[in-house]
Amino acid sequence: MVADLRSDTITKPTTEMYAAIASAELGDDVLGDEPTVQKLEELSASMTGKESAVFVPSGTMGNQIALATHTRPGDSVLFEDEAHMVYYEAAAPAVLSGVLVRSMPSDRGVVDPSQIEKRFMRRDEHTPGTTLACFENTHNRGGGSVTSVASHKEYRSIADRLGILIHLDGARVFNASVALGVDVKQITSLVDTVSFCLSKGLSSPVGSVLCGPADFISEARFWRKRLGGGMRQAGILAACGIVSLTKMVDRLADDHARAKRLETAFAEMSGLDPVPAQTNIVIVQTDASAVEWQERLEAKGVRCYSIAPHRVRFVTHKDVGDKEIRHTIDSVAVLSGELANSRTK
Repeated sequence: MVADLRSDTITKPTTEMYAAIASAELGDDVLGDEPTVQKLEELSASMTGKESAVFVPSGTMGNQIALATHTRPGDSVLFEDEAHMVYYEAAAPAVLSGVLVRSMPSDRGVVDPSQIEKRFMRRDEHTPGTTLACFENTHNRGGGSVTSVASHKEYRSIADRLGILIHLDGARVFNASVALGVDVKQITSLVDTVSFCLSKGLSSPVGSVLCGPADFISEARFWRKRLGGGMRQAGILAACGIVSLTKMVDRLADDHARAKRLETAFAEMSGLDPVPAQTNIVIVQTDASAVEWQERLEAKGVRCYSIAPHRVRFVTHKDVGDKEIRHTIDSVAVLSGELANSRTK
């Protein structure tokens, strides 16, 4: 048995998605007559409470289109210290948008609202103006941590007072809404724009959606074209996205429950100190090298990622069931014992 917990991006399409692909009505999205893409975009805008939406190939592209559309070169933009947009998107804020990145400290990715004003720069002849703040919910490197609706309300209030906009990297925002037990609109209504991934826990093979005001999305389409993100018969992919949004959201709670099982089990093992799991990501501090943990677990049929010298990440998803969770717990327990014995020799 192999339990692949490297990421929720590895999920395979469901049977219903394959059926939707086979029956999808197709056009040409670049020419503006792709009916299945249009249906997905309308559904996405409706679910997030936004005027409009645009389907893009990836979450990184969605985020960077949003950044480029919101800003002009030289603007100051606020990000959390370990935000995906800064940490994992190949320096795109500097290369594509030419913005000044100002980072904010956080508690597992959740920013104290007071940090916005502390890092805000008012434009004058010496300093660039801060025009945008970007947040991430759930937070990847924070271990799938969730920012509350109350915090988002504080961010909104401060941003409005300072005259800046808010973009939400909501790659896993539906995980956040499920964990909080709220409609996703309660989160997305408090930001100007939001991007979310269909290809993570929602199990589509490819794609993300960027949602916001109609005039913003019109300009975002220009940036999508500029970045090579225009796709032709994209309804084949959009059909899967529609299934994701209509069938796959509520089941995210199963992933969260399985992640909590892993965390609880790991906490009882020697050499491991797991971060409390709030959604579907479990980050574990390891006494031994994280690379050693990754390589030796791979040999036992458990796939995970080392994300720091002593930090390993496990991500639950629909293709990891109870049998895979049991296999993971048993394998980690065996390795924990092996490493403990080696330390005592």
